[in-house]
Amino acid sequence: MNNLAIAVAKTIINGFERHMYLFGEITRSAKERFEQAQWHEVQEASRQRTDFYDLRIKETLATIRQDFAISELDEALWQAIKQEYVEQLLYHDKSDLAESFYNSIFCHLFERKYYHNGFIFVESSQECLNNLRQKQIYTRYEPNEQGLEKTIETIMEKAGFTLPFRDLAGDIDIVISRFSREADKTRYPIDQMKFDILDQVFYRNKGAYIIGRVVSPGGETPFIVALLNDEQGHIYVDTLLTNKEDMAVVFGFARAYFFVDCPYLLPMINFLKELMPSKTKAELYSAVGYHKQGKTQFYRDFLHHLAQSDDKLELAPGIKGMVMSVFTLPSYPYVFKIIKDKFAPSKQMTKKDVKSKYRLVKLHDRVGRMADTMEYSEVAFPKDRFSDELLAELEQVAPSIIRYEDDLVVIEHMYIERRMTPLNLYLAKASDEEISDAMLGYGTAIKQLIAADIFPGDMLLKNFGVTRHGRVIFYDYDEITYMDEVNFRVKPEPKTEEQIYASEPWYTVDPGDMFPEELATFALANPKYRRAFLQHHPELLEASYWQQAQQNVAAGIVEDVFPYPDEVRFYHSKPTSHHN
Repeated sequence: MNNLAIAVAKTIINGFERHMYLFGEITRSAKERFEQAQWHEVQEASRQRTDFYDLRIKETLATIRQDFAISELDEALWQAIKQEYVEQLLYHDKSDLAESFYNSIFCHLFERKYYHNGFIFVESSQECLNNLRQKQIYTRYEPNEQGLEKTIETIMEKAGFTLPFRDLAGDIDIVISRFSREADKTRYPIDQMKFDILDQVFYRNKGAYIIGRVVSPGGETPFIVALLNDEQGHIYVDTLLTNKEDMAVVFGFARAYFFVDCPYLLPMINFLKELMPSKTKAELYSAVGYHKQGKTQFYRDFLHHLAQSDDKLELAPGIKGMVMSVFTLPSYPYVFKIIKDKFAPSKQMTKKDVKSKYRLVKLHDRVGRMADTMEYSEVAFPKDRFSDELLAELEQVAPSIIRYEDDLVVIEHMYIERRMTPLNLYLAKASDEEISDAMLGYGTAIKQLIAADIFPGDMLLKNFGVTRHGRVIFYDYDEITYMDEVNFRVKPEPKTEEQIYASEPWYTVDPGDMFPEELATFALANPKYRRAFLQHHPELLEASYWQQAQQNVAAGIVEDVFPYPDEVRFYHSKPTSHHN
């Protein structure tokens, strides 16, 4: 049996190594795409890489089934396989990720009752993690040695860009003045300061990011330097962020995943967590492209939280959805979404359609305006943690995916995402200033989505949420579609009394027709909300605006969407062109 255990463990590790090789290859090439301003290739690489993990799992499962003819669980064999796997991982650079890969293989082969630490890594092997934690992933610079300007220049040069900076000396001057203006912990003599800079550059969309911290007697100041390609053969510094919350927004759950080629992931995640304490490790793993590891980490965190809390799962506040049922644990900042067995009659779609919409969002650039979701199968919750009302609701709307095993409720399929305040509930309690800000965010979210080739479909306020950072995010995906599938029309003017008072449209409306001025009627019926919206986004009620956005997408224009406000950009007064 020992030889068989070694062979199976080896097969799983080989599948994992192939995954990491291909993942690393496409990740390393992000630098070239950034330098050559290949924005469509950036989006395509992001789409491809998101699927890599599942493809490698399928390949490895096929090999195991073919080579070892495994059909049922041999407990002694699989305990030996896991033990062998742990020994192989002791000094592995990415043992944390390799454990998740093993879990995925096992959970595809066997049923849920075996998902415990005897067979899978419910908890990580501490010995493997301890070896990983010691790895060095940043370089320390002491500005006293060569002066402040020269040190920052060295940091920029170490990033290894083949393109020259447009005006590096000017950028460095602005960086230094921004630090001294905004970060009081950096106002020390240079012999009392050190810079810790992550060795890898982070790439996403049109940006490149250098991340680190300034260490001084006053404490640590985290920062992100954002770099852009001017598409004239130069790189320039676009901004410096020194606020932890601004940095957390850059790493937000509504953005595409970064490309960062770090040899030791766990120490980097720990470093980022120190810089942005409000981010969970699960969110950080996902943010740097390891979304499956994010799922593993989330589930571990959730199990720990369940063990340390006693509140009950309950229906999420807000208007009940026609397609999804949503519940939450008040003490935990996430929501759990399941697809109902039957939809409201107005929803002409199937469960398969809904899943395909969520997959579309997973693969698409979310431009900071669509929440990322974690998809899970066979999720077990303690039955005594459900409120009676929630359990009755789930049994009524989705009996086909709910079952009981002893004292557990097992849900066959669900999505989990960060909890937000539904925009309609937020506005009901908001001040005039908050309403104005929220309507600015709501319209901006719609504009950025349609510029990124996503038509949101149902734009009612209940389908948007407000994050703890005050950002407005879209989270109802069952009616989203691509822009070229919509016909944006001007609503015909009624000419007769009969037409004016008609209860039904007197003109033809075909599938795919959309009348932008109806946004004011349906989503903005409250006059106060409508006034605030019209102050910021009157053009969204005009078909011509949507038609132009549609033409821009068709022409291959990739709009600029920055993960920080325009006003913090160094050169934001200069016009920014839209690039192909």
